[in-house]
Amino acid sequence: MRFETTIQRPVEASGVGLHSGVPVQIRIVPAPPSTGIVFIRTDLEGFYIPASWRYVQKVSYATSLMRQGVLISTTEHLLSVFYSMGLDNAYVEIDNLEVPILDGSGRPFVELIQAAGIKQHRKRRKYLRIRQPVSVEGGGKRITIMPCDRFLLTCDVFFDHPLVGRQVLETELSPERYAACIAPARTFGFEYELDQMRNMGLIRGASLENAVCFSRTGILNESGLRFQDECCRHKALDLIGDLALIGKPLLGHVIAERAGHAMHFALVNRIMTDPTLYEILSYDQLTDPNAMARAV
Repeated sequence: MRFETTIQRPVEASGVGLHSGVPVQIRIVPAPPSTGIVFIRTDLEGFYIPASWRYVQKVSYATSLMRQGVLISTTEHLLSVFYSMGLDNAYVEIDNLEVPILDGSGRPFVELIQAAGIKQHRKRRKYLRIRQPVSVEGGGKRITIMPCDRFLLTCDVFFDHPLVGRQVLETELSPERYAACIAPARTFGFEYELDQMRNMGLIRGASLENAVCFSRTGILNESGLRFQDECCRHKALDLIGDLALIGKPLLGHVIAERAGHAMHFALVNRIMTDPTLYEILSYDQLTDPNAMARAV
C-alpha cells in the first residue's frame, strides 16, 4: 500500500469489558495523516493515549496502555484489526477504561471497518523492515523475528487439552485472509482456571457469548468451535495486535512459540529500543531496486 489511510466515516459499537465487566461505548473517527491510532477517553475530558509501545503498562492477560495514570485496557483485538485491515490513522473515542470484548473475536471490528470504508491520504506510507534476526525467550517460550520483505507469521501453541494440543498457523497477512481466517477466532479459557482468574479481579465480563470455555474434556459453548485450531488463530490475532504497537507496518517473519502478551511486548521493546535492528522505508523504496540500494 503506497499511501497512509483512515476511515471514510465514523462508526461505533458498545458492549462490556472482558476483565472489568464495565459497559463501554467506542466511536472510531477519521484522523489526519501521521496521527496513528489514538484513544480518547471521552469520560475524562478527552484525555488521549496513543496506541504506542511507549505507553504499554500491563501485559499479563491483556495489553493495556497508560499515560499519566489513565488506563486503556484490552487493546489488542481492536489494534489487530486496524493493523491487518490496513488502517493507519484513527481516533478511538471511548467512554470507559476497557475496549469492549463484543463476541470475543476481531470479526465485529472488521465489520465496523468494512462499513466505514477505507480512505487514502496523500502522505506516503512508511514501513519498518527488520534488518537482522531478533529473539526473546524464556520458560520454554520463544518469539523470533527474521528479516523478510513481507509480513509473515508463524504461530505455534500447545495446551494440554484433548481438543487443543499443539496447533500451528503459518500465513502471510492480507486484509482478506485476516478477515476470513483470523478475525473470527475468539478468546478462550479453561473452566478450571475461572475461579483463580476471578479472584485476581479478571474476566468479570466474560460469558459464553464472548469467549470459548473448555471443560476438562470438552467445550461448554453449545455452538462449538469456529475452527478446529481456533485457539492458535486467536493467539495469532493477539500477536498481531501487540505488534501493531510498533506504529508502522512491519516487514519480517515473526515466529511465536507458546508466546503471550508479555513476550510479544518484550520483542517489540527490544526492536524499538535498538535502531540498528530495523530501517524505515517508503513503499517506493520497497518497490524500486535503485532506491533500495541508495537506502542501504
